[in-house]
Amino acid sequence: MTSASLPEREGKPVGGTKVVKTDAEWRAQLSPEQYRVTREHGTERSCTGAFWNTKDDGVFACVCCDQPLFDSLTKFDSGTGWPSFKEPVAEDNVSTRTDRSHFMVRSEVLCSRCDAHLGHVFPDGPPPHGLRFCLNSAALKLVPRFAVNEKR
Repeated sequence: MTSASLPEREGKPVGGTKVVKTDAEWRAQLSPEQYRVTREHGTERSCTGAFWNTKDDGVFACVCCDQPLFDSLTKFDSGTGWPSFKEPVAEDNVSTRTDRSHFMVRSEVLCSRCDAHLGHVFPDGPPPHGLRFCLNSAALKLVPRFAVNEKR
């Protein structure tokens, strides 16, 4: 199976409503690097992002819209230099699309609430699903576990 054979799927945003903003609104909200990665489908260099080797406990949320995306309990060291996860907190929280940029065919991962580019998913991850969600730190923010529990 190649990464291109992973099916495209449209997730469903938490709360059911998409976040839609103008380019100017995204630029005002995000740092230049966050904007480049999430809105222009950029990639940060390996081993440079804030979360590639963090072991902090919590939930990684979308930097653009705060939707919960990945739990730190599913994070693993893939040896790639990017934060890697086995699975999202809920399948509907992310969407996947075929990405044919840079002379490659990959499966892009996006936030289902605001369509922020998060990274890519590959079929070479650990059990039980065999997936590796390889993400950009610039697309994420870590919400500490105690703060997540306080919201419930």
